[in-house]
Amino acid sequence: MRAVAPDCVGLDALCCGKTLYTNAKRARLSCSENHNELDEITPMNDLVQTAATRAPWPVGVLVRALADALSARFNPVRVVGEVSAFARAASGHCYFTLKDESGQLRCAMFRRSVDGLVRMPAEGDRVEVEGRIDLYAPRGDLQLIVERMTFGGQGQLLERFLMLKARLESEGLFDPDRKRPLPAMPQSVVVVTSLGAAALRDVACTLQRRIPHTPVWVFPSLVQGSEAPAALCEALQSAYRWHDRWCERAAMEAVLLVVRGGGSLEDLWAFNDERVVRMLAASPMPTVSGVGHQTDFTLTDFVADVRAATPTAAAELCASERRAWLQQLDRLALMLQRCVQNESDQRMQRLDGLASQLTRPGQQLAVQHMRLNAMQGALRQGVCKKTEQKHSENKAIENNLSLKIGQQLTRHHHQLEGLAGRWLAMDPSLVLKRGYAWLQTPDGQALTCAKAVQSGDPLTAFLADGEVALLVR
Repeated sequence: MRAVAPDCVGLDALCCGKTLYTNAKRARLSCSENHNELDEITPMNDLVQTAATRAPWPVGVLVRALADALSARFNPVRVVGEVSAFARAASGHCYFTLKDESGQLRCAMFRRSVDGLVRMPAEGDRVEVEGRIDLYAPRGDLQLIVERMTFGGQGQLLERFLMLKARLESEGLFDPDRKRPLPAMPQSVVVVTSLGAAALRDVACTLQRRIPHTPVWVFPSLVQGSEAPAALCEALQSAYRWHDRWCERAAMEAVLLVVRGGGSLEDLWAFNDERVVRMLAASPMPTVSGVGHQTDFTLTDFVADVRAATPTAAAELCASERRAWLQQLDRLALMLQRCVQNESDQRMQRLDGLASQLTRPGQQLAVQHMRLNAMQGALRQGVCKKTEQKHSENKAIENNLSLKIGQQLTRHHHQLEGLAGRWLAMDPSLVLKRGYAWLQTPDGQALTCAKAVQSGDPLTAFLADGEVALLVR
């Protein structure tokens, strides 16, 4: 049977640097499995007699001595293992077991260290801990006092990322209520990225294809390295000054894209810098974060109004395809044409109804003709106003739409002139010119029946060139 060497368990404080190696015949002194064995050999009987003559150890003193030996040999120590039987006491301290396939170790983590955790560990989590070995004197249990813990071996950068994310989230920087909708058709697109980045080419190609009429402003910046956060903040400040100078004055809607291609956590770290995150949160215009690829996440993704999976997707989010806008304008033109047609039909029906009630067709027709001209002018003015509104969105399409509306109005104008001609043909004055007369009683009523008058009744005859006073015989 072989005992464990002092370099592995730190028992030299008990045995004065000597540990027993025994078999049936002898015991030898050794320092560790990797140390050379000493030449000193002591008979077993002598060892038994020496132990028997020594004073006994008080339990507490022995435990403290063991604790001192372990501390001097191992501390500080880093251990990797799987969390089991995790529990948190009312005091805030946490207790759990760290284990692997070959052993397990009881652990304690005091509240001051627990408060620094990104999250509480769960059953089965693989963690890396740093702390110190100790013996819990009341029970004589070996335990590890954990001072720091990282999850899954993901390293310090991820720990910093999660801790900063939690702190900024607690301040409300990522609240959904802060998110602003993107403008449906921005008048300007602002891009913050590196001039040499492939992300800029992707964004430029997408914007050129979808909204070639919209100006794009690029504010260059470093996107990787230790100097990138300061450069990004400077570029964002320049973009904000440009917005305050031009967009606010002209009441233009603009959208800000912060883009970069994919990379490792270290490559994208500039977009996790607290200065950059806070600067982006202060943007006066809606923001889109298109940093990395689908699986990459940075803190700018959380603080931006919209997160895009890629730089190309970021450009697509703020640039609706031109074909869709053209189709929408075609639908609006068709709706406007139908409205004009319906309005014209209703006016014609009303004109027909009024014509049936006319007592003096010529005079009433003139009045209606004036009203129709006024309505036509109002309708034209309304169409022109609507066209001017659409002109600001797409001038080329507006010209085409105005031409169609003008043609439609001309066609209806010709129809109205034709109707006016037919009504003029019904003018009684034209009938009078053919030799007929209009007879009217003194009370202004038209005489349509001979039985309506008696001998001696005065009448007035309206001829083509004047009127004649008559007396019925």
